[in-house]
Amino acid sequence: MKRLQHLPNMITLLRMAFVPLLILVLKDHHYIEALWVFMIAGISDGLDDPLADKILLVSAYVMLALLALVPFWLVLVVTFRDALIVGGYLVYTSLYGPVSMRPSRVSKFNTFTQILLVVFLLTERAFGFHVAHIQAALVFMVLVTTIASGGHYLWTWGIVREVEAGRAGRD
Repeated sequence: MKRLQHLPNMITLLRMAFVPLLILVLKDHHYIEALWVFMIAGISDGLDDPLADKILLVSAYVMLALLALVPFWLVLVVTFRDALIVGGYLVYTSLYGPVSMRPSRVSKFNTFTQILLVVFLLTERAFGFHVAHIQAALVFMVLVTTIASGGHYLWTWGIVREVEAGRAGRD
């Protein structure tokens, strides 16, 4: 039973070990292998630390941008949102104390769209087809959901916190 309590940490480390492998196979344009690595690393999503998801996704997006498969500005938006969330969490906890960190529906949908874009691009390259309008739609969905998710966290941590503090002061 004691070993099971360490299972999430072991899964996190295993998933993080897949990141350099994903980078290497993408660097060498081995898209079928990259698709397998990404899918295997993504299977345990939700069982471990969300940091593993962030590292996997950001690494995939950086490599896809270096391969000119996604626009560089999209990588900036995705990574800025993640930095905003981590930075916001650190600032919030230092000012107000611990906060329960549960991903919102918007955030979950954003992660889904980010994963969907990566899987679509790797599948396209692995099997030799290209559907530009689907790719453009997915890039747009990732952009919109990333901005919406980042805005939702700002709203929750900023505006809602102020409203709750104002209500508590009146009671």
